[in-house]
Amino acid sequence: MKILALDTSSEGCSAALFVDGDVIEKFEHAPRGHTRLLMPMVRELLAEQGLKPQDLDALAFARGPGSFTGVRIATGVIQGLAWGLDLPVVPVSSLETVAFGAIERLQPGDSEGIAVAFDARMSELYWGCFRNRSGLPERLGEEQVCPPSRVVLEPGVTCWSGVGSGWAFREQMPPEVLARVGAIDESLIPRAGWVAYLAAEKFRKGQTVPAEQAQPVYIRDEVTWKKLPGRD
Repeated sequence: MKILALDTSSEGCSAALFVDGDVIEKFEHAPRGHTRLLMPMVRELLAEQGLKPQDLDALAFARGPGSFTGVRIATGVIQGLAWGLDLPVVPVSSLETVAFGAIERLQPGDSEGIAVAFDARMSELYWGCFRNRSGLPERLGEEQVCPPSRVVLEPGVTCWSGVGSGWAFREQMPPEVLARVGAIDESLIPRAGWVAYLAAEKFRKGQTVPAEQAQPVYIRDEVTWKKLPGRD
């Protein structure tokens, strides 16, 4: 199985290849360099592995929530590649991606739950809760955008870790949330390597969409996405 995965949903820009169980990733912290860096990363990855785009089985991308501009960049590139190569697409939640990254760093016996918070600007957070299910994140409840004072941990989990930039605002979160959260890591951001691992699992389960359904998820209702010209 060969999957190309992209992420530009935060200040990081990354591309990764999942090749028969192994993941090779290129990552750069470049808040304003996504457009300039992304396609060269893709070309370098393919060349280094001796692959052509036609050798891929699927494409994947972090579909948000996150930076509106960043999410649009990855979506546009994936749509174009998927149309041109006639490949299925695996959209992966950016929140789920960071939850997976957190699980990879956990030690046996660490938190069962992962609460992911991104800074959504406008005094709000993107928020998602996940359970560590045999090394993979299982979403609990719906992803949402809300003020820090309104975040809620889902029931059924007693021990939580908090990850993502939104935890910089934990002093504004409800005391009952903070009381149930142990370790906090504000530094984790989405990475294409994590997208690739999750996409491989979803691809095996048939969780793919055609190019026209590879859409960003902003969560905020007032933001809309226009598909590429000429595509209904």
